[in-house]
Amino acid sequence: MPTTTSVPWEAALARRLARQSLDRPAPAAGSAGIAATAGAMMGAHAQVLSAAELSLALRLDGATRTDVRSALWADRTLVKTYGPRGTVHLLPAADLPWWTGALSAVPGPAALPEPARMTPQQTDEVVAAVADALTDAELTVDELTEAVVARTGPWAGDPVMPAFRTMWPRWRQALHTAAHRGVLVFGPDRGRKATYTRPNCTPQPAGPALDVLVDHYLHAYGPATTQDFARWLAAPEAWAARLLRQLADRQRIEEVSFASAPAWVAAGDTDFPATPARRCLRLLPYFDAYVVAGRPRERLFPGPARTRALAGGQAGNYPVLLVDGVVAGVWHQRRSGRRILLTAEPLAPLGPRDRRLLEAEAERTATILEGRVELTVGTVTAGPHA
Repeated sequence: MPTTTSVPWEAALARRLARQSLDRPAPAAGSAGIAATAGAMMGAHAQVLSAAELSLALRLDGATRTDVRSALWADRTLVKTYGPRGTVHLLPAADLPWWTGALSAVPGPAALPEPARMTPQQTDEVVAAVADALTDAELTVDELTEAVVARTGPWAGDPVMPAFRTMWPRWRQALHTAAHRGVLVFGPDRGRKATYTRPNCTPQPAGPALDVLVDHYLHAYGPATTQDFARWLAAPEAWAARLLRQLADRQRIEEVSFASAPAWVAAGDTDFPATPARRCLRLLPYFDAYVVAGRPRERLFPGPARTRALAGGQAGNYPVLLVDGVVAGVWHQRRSGRRILLTAEPLAPLGPRDRRLLEAEAERTATILEGRVELTVGTVTAGPHA
């Protein structure tokens, strides 16, 4: 019987840092390099778009937020859309066919109560209406509502979905579905309003697309357990277990021992560095993919980091100070013109070397954000992001 590879925690951290260009920034390569970086991290969470800009640029040598915006809106090597967990992400445009093919195959969340629920036929009607309305158009959600109702019927506009102290029209429960089926992405904002448009995308068949999704996920975040994968994707654990077992049977993935438990890596991908190549200190913004996807959570957020840098057990609600791949503090920045007032709160005293690294990282963060920094080491008073 073959021997199971045992992967030390420090080795997994070192590989994750390297594969996401967090140990050292990758050479800048224009919009193509930004898109490749988004692919390597399995998308940049973009509910807070400025955080996504920082997430991507900090992984590239010399990149700024303007470069990320150009990749998204001018060069279109990135797309802004609903990605894993139904949350807004920046994804490589070239990867959209397999992303949509995979995400549209993931079982959705529990249906809304009967009075608000749409039938599968109604969902298909709404997706077709969205596709038609957004072809060669950029529409706000209100404009899209009018277009969908005109193409389907008054039922699609019934205000039955509780949301943010108001009620949304029935059709909006299919918004993520439309994105996952490849007929909707975000367009440029129109003033303060988001717009949507239709991408040039034909989703891949589900089987090959899920193969690619798992390969990329394990390359970035492996070793990972079935539970890790299911949580990252917001998929039912039983469905994730069947998928991964099928991939194991086809010898696309293999089992290793990690954190005293069985975990998965891509087949043959069992080379791990012994330790990080050098001391690594980073300031990661809200919802950075590294902390959202990284597990085991108790090892990534050890000791006081568990209570200080998590919000109800959820990662990403605080920007974090990362030292050698482990959360070691929180930080916050407030902008006034070009001045960036950055407060960093380490959870243990910093030695002289780490203080110098923090100062350099704060300067680099300000350069990415196209401002000038004033660094304070002290208590962060801002609460978690919702």
